[in-house]
Amino acid sequence: MNHNTMRILILILHVFLFINISFGQFTKTPSEYVDVFMGTSNSRWMLGPYATVPFGMIQLGPDNQGNQWMGGYEYAINSVSGFSHIHAWTMAGLRMMPTTADLVIEDRPVDAPYKGANAGYHSRILKESEKGSPGYYSVYLYDHDVKAEITATTRCGFQKYTFPEKKESRILIDLLIPSEYGMKINDARITKVSNTEIEGYADCVSSWWNNYKLHFVLQFSKPFKIMNGWNEGKEQDDITEITGKNDIGAYVIYETEKDEEILVRSGISMVNIDQARLNLETEITIPFGWDFNAVVNNAQEAWNKILKRINVAGGTEEDKIKFYTNLYRAYAAKQTWNDVNGKYMDPCENEQESAKGVAMYGGDAFWNSFWNLNGLWSLVTPDITKNWVNTQLELYEKTGWTGKGPTGLEYSGIMEGSHEMALMLSAYQKGIYTEDPGKLYEAMKKNVTVSGINHECGGHAGNPGLDNYIKYGYMPMDKGVTNKTLDYAFDDWCVAQMAKAAGYRKDYKYFIKRSENYKNSFHPEYRFIVPKDSKGKWKENFSAFDNYSFIEGNSWQYSLYVPHDIPGVIDLIGKDLFNQRLEEGFKKSKEHKYAAHALDRTGGRKSEYYINHGNQVNMQAAWLFNYSGKPWLTQKYTRDIMETYYGSTPYHGWEGDEDEGQMGAWFVMSSMGLFEMNGGGDADPVLDISSPLFDKIVIKLDENYYPGNEFVIETLNNSKKNIYIQSATLNDRALRSCRIKYKDLVKGGKLVLIMGDRPNINWGKH
Repeated sequence: MNHNTMRILILILHVFLFINISFGQFTKTPSEYVDVFMGTSNSRWMLGPYATVPFGMIQLGPDNQGNQWMGGYEYAINSVSGFSHIHAWTMAGLRMMPTTADLVIEDRPVDAPYKGANAGYHSRILKESEKGSPGYYSVYLYDHDVKAEITATTRCGFQKYTFPEKKESRILIDLLIPSEYGMKINDARITKVSNTEIEGYADCVSSWWNNYKLHFVLQFSKPFKIMNGWNEGKEQDDITEITGKNDIGAYVIYETEKDEEILVRSGISMVNIDQARLNLETEITIPFGWDFNAVVNNAQEAWNKILKRINVAGGTEEDKIKFYTNLYRAYAAKQTWNDVNGKYMDPCENEQESAKGVAMYGGDAFWNSFWNLNGLWSLVTPDITKNWVNTQLELYEKTGWTGKGPTGLEYSGIMEGSHEMALMLSAYQKGIYTEDPGKLYEAMKKNVTVSGINHECGGHAGNPGLDNYIKYGYMPMDKGVTNKTLDYAFDDWCVAQMAKAAGYRKDYKYFIKRSENYKNSFHPEYRFIVPKDSKGKWKENFSAFDNYSFIEGNSWQYSLYVPHDIPGVIDLIGKDLFNQRLEEGFKKSKEHKYAAHALDRTGGRKSEYYINHGNQVNMQAAWLFNYSGKPWLTQKYTRDIMETYYGSTPYHGWEGDEDEGQMGAWFVMSSMGLFEMNGGGDADPVLDISSPLFDKIVIKLDENYYPGNEFVIETLNNSKKNIYIQSATLNDRALRSCRIKYKDLVKGGKLVLIMGDRPNINWGKH
């Protein structure tokens, strides 16, 4: 072989290796881009590296904090207290922990020195041993010399503990555990069915309204020698059952060899123990047996099924990590609350059964989810949107009202307005739910015609103080918070649109007129939303940055908060002043990463907090320029928020409260350059357009709901500097508007955007 031939062969080999390496980058699955630890420092109870599947009842994973706001898991703490099954808003329960050190039956603060019984049963961890991915978590418990691995299905958990050689190794079951909202146990029972199975329940109370009865079945891969228990500090040895209230738990004992694996399968239900066992048999025992890895693979497949519905190309690796992690978060913090056969407990603690194929969902409030979660769910997973509608109609039919935050399917009354109606309306307008528009309208209308109540089954239903809003045409500050005027006006608009769609013309005219009530709180001179009392007297010593009579915001922010009539707001303020205010707000908020961390509810109310992307009230702000004649500033600031507000580390995921995926969903939609200002409630819904983060985005459309196969968004000459849209085509036809119709998107096709480093002030103003 001559020298030239050798050079050619080497060149071919290099090209082959380059192609394979490059190709390998594209074989990475979406779930491999997800970082489950992102943003888990200073995060909420619902946000941790838990093993879960989309909308899982189970979010099984580590806790390391006490009873406190934002309790649960904190990345910066190198300790684990145990692994609990439920991390839903205002709900917790069923912690387990493998231990081998001196016996401890209490959970002390994790910062207590580790001195036997003084420290509690928690363990320090080796941080480098902590691993996580969608549907899987593992960690090495240093003080117990145990490796813990965890996975889950929708209603079941699966744990694998690798023990050292010990005469006494234990697995603890603790029913009273610290959580974000705190909890107490009125009554509980733990029963040994056999040396490989335990069953039980805990009658729990969390918050002032949320009562639920958690039933569970635990199955062990190896027979345990003995079961002991405790109740309120008193131990009971060699028992078959323990009952009591408050602090109650049990533990089983093994003699283990080095690297011996013991597996635990767990099924839960809010209905009864038989249902918990049925869930376990259906989701793990029958299909997987004791094959832990098969359950891990099943969870990852469930995640990839959703994550693969959006494929992105271009951008940086960090961009892709942020994209798929935020997409993951939009499905990781809400729960399914009915069992495999449809049975569930309604808010009155009556056993019900949903229709076949219907999943009953719950979680924190729908407060302003029309700007993030609703749009993403309807576009990517319309089946989930339809289940939400069916959940609301089930609640209305069985217990009289829809639920604005139906965690555990209970009435919470959390946050402002009845914004579940925005999702219900949008689902109808988009053709996702079409079965019974009359019933849909009936359920929605009640929320804007009957004043909210303290529900006889617990919690609050409907819109409180609605009678005052109707009487005065606004919410007087001596009767309720001023922002209720804005929330209730948007509710009126949603009901008006549904009335029109269902053929109730007279109702439509009434509610569409009432949706203009927000104007009654606009001060004619200040041109801000200003609190006023029931006698019509405006608040004295007004400041736009005063948060008096506003929930989690101030007048400056709430004056932009009219999702259904931004043109009307611009007219009231004046376009020039509107733009001047908004531009000033963004310029002054950039140094704070567009997050008003120090929003003060007790004092310092005159601090200048402008843009606060870290809370629901202000998440539309960057998109308002699309309505005020400066769409290039929407392009600028949506991209800047994605670059600065959003991070990719445990310490910087989101600068504010990532409320069950709301911030994640905003990032996903905005990174595709899409947004719904009024939540998709128009008869012919529209999407706003901005600057996509990626060179190419392919949305796989659900053929069961939409006529198209896929919709492609392609950006040419896109970069970190080239963020401004120069021109656009939709299916090869020039697009001069900064909006597209939803129906055009779901038909399938291609949106092409030509990008540049300077604004084209003539594009998108039409």
